[in-house]
Amino acid sequence: MLAVPAALSSRLLLTARTLSSVYTGSSSSTAVKMARSALDEVTDTGAFDRSPSTFRSSVSRDASARFPAVPGRYHLYVSYACPWASRCLAFLKLKGLDNVISFSSVKPIFERTKETDDHIGWVFPATADEVPGADPDPFNGAKSVRELYEIASTNYTGKPTVPVLWDKQLKTVVNNESSEIIRMLNTEFNDIAENPGLDLYPAHLRAAIDEINELVYDAINNGVYKCGFAKKQGPYDEAVTKLYEAMDKCEEILGKQRYLCGNQLTEADIRLFVTLIRFDEVYAVHFKCNKKLLREYPNLFNYTKDIYQIPGISSTVNMEHIRKHYYGSHPSINPYGIIPAGPNIDYTAPHNRERFSAA
Repeated sequence: MLAVPAALSSRLLLTARTLSSVYTGSSSSTAVKMARSALDEVTDTGAFDRSPSTFRSSVSRDASARFPAVPGRYHLYVSYACPWASRCLAFLKLKGLDNVISFSSVKPIFERTKETDDHIGWVFPATADEVPGADPDPFNGAKSVRELYEIASTNYTGKPTVPVLWDKQLKTVVNNESSEIIRMLNTEFNDIAENPGLDLYPAHLRAAIDEINELVYDAINNGVYKCGFAKKQGPYDEAVTKLYEAMDKCEEILGKQRYLCGNQLTEADIRLFVTLIRFDEVYAVHFKCNKKLLREYPNLFNYTKDIYQIPGISSTVNMEHIRKHYYGSHPSINPYGIIPAGPNIDYTAPHNRERFSAA
């Protein structure tokens, strides 16, 4: 009998446990008692249903607030692989806040977060040299994001996610809802931001931004996950239909103007971008979103290149982390963690979006 390498043996054991739970609804004697992951968020109908975020406090420019917007107090824990975390990192860069709010990334591939159960999730490397682009937890010595949540809240029973906006002074999670974090970064830190004049949620466009956000979040941002984690044909068919209807609508809009809400960059564009940049590289294959590639949409593809080339944005895109995470972290979808060879798209190539006048 051929010997199975220890690493592969461990992965196959984890795969077997995960598949058993996903496909039969059963759980092992070491089943997760407190922490959840995306693999747990599928309903009895076979549809993916994302859990809501749990930490919803706000940083305020009011100096008397519990969480005042002061330099050096906060840290943003992200994963370069995660689109929700990446949009927060994009705001950090665009607003010029990366000198007053520190940030670090976890390892790209999910691993066991504790030896006492089977939960898999975001973990920190043991050393700075272990995984390029990932860093050990610099403030709490936590081995996983799950441990951060346990520091912030005893007996935490939710899903330990990124992004995490962390208060270094109070040693707690301020907020883990990316849509709220980006709003804080947009306005509450303007007194210490390098680009305080950049408003990605301007008053005169808020109604339009909210409307397109609703479409993009449900059908595209979350829609690709609904496709990928669906366990029955019906929910997949419904999700993929909505996904491509929304993609077609965005393609039409972007044929008339440079950005989603006119010729001014807004948060709606960053929220869409983080999904589009991952589309052909992972979602088309891994999440079965292959009816039409991003590269087959002339406006959407050039729009993605246009945003990628905005100063600061390219530094938020680590395609190696993205590819390793998706193909390596979902054993119920890709049991052996094989990473496809391509397509390795050049997003620095010319685009034709300059034909629209700037705001």
